[in-house]
Amino acid sequence: MIAILDVHYQGQTAQAACITASSWSSPAALHHYIAHIDAIQDYEPGAFYKRELPCLLRVLQALPSLPQAIVIDGYVWLGDEKRAGLGAHLYQALDGAAPVIGVAKTAFHGVASCPDVVQVRRGQSQRPLFVTAIGVSPQVASAWVASMAGAHRIPSLLTLTDQLSRSARLEP
Repeated sequence: MIAILDVHYQGQTAQAACITASSWSSPAALHHYIAHIDAIQDYEPGAFYKRELPCLLRVLQALPSLPQAIVIDGYVWLGDEKRAGLGAHLYQALDGAAPVIGVAKTAFHGVASCPDVVQVRRGQSQRPLFVTAIGVSPQVASAWVASMAGAHRIPSLLTLTDQLSRSARLEP
């Protein structure tokens, strides 16, 4: 089982969403989970993980067991010096129990020369996704992302997770 996570912020609250799937190429979700976080940390430039990591951990607590791999909207590594991004912090918080794959839609400055980022082009799009990983090689992670269901640049289950995180507040 894989889990795809995303967080949406509104003021000082957040809604974290998780969709699970049976495989990388699965076209449909197995289950979905939502966590409402009523008090989040302020955004701190250069330390985004401090705001988002607690949200991701909260929604992961709703799962009956830890998935075999976790996909986040963002980066695992930033820059040539392999500075830890959100995904690396999540992996550390989980004591390395599951690989974390970061799928980012936008490039950071210098991404083209970063050896830990693999650009994946899906569908007819000329714009790549930027894939980073920990617990598995970036080449394997990028092949997994490329194999995900959906005809467009963004895999279908990533789009669905984003939509779920932005949905109206649902009761647990």
